[in-house]
Amino acid sequence: MLRHISERYARGFGAALIAVAALVLAANAGPARAADTGQAGQVQQVHHAG
Repeated sequence: MLRHISERYARGFGAALIAVAALVLAANAGPARAADTGQAGQVQQVHHAG
């Protein structure tokens, strides 16, 4: 019976590791292009005399 309990814990631990790895990959794969600031150098400010 102890073997069945340890197998269950091993499966649960493996599933937890896979879930954490999937969450880390999903968090890092998200807004990679949104942080691109290459276009910010082309913005010009126009001051109107008023």
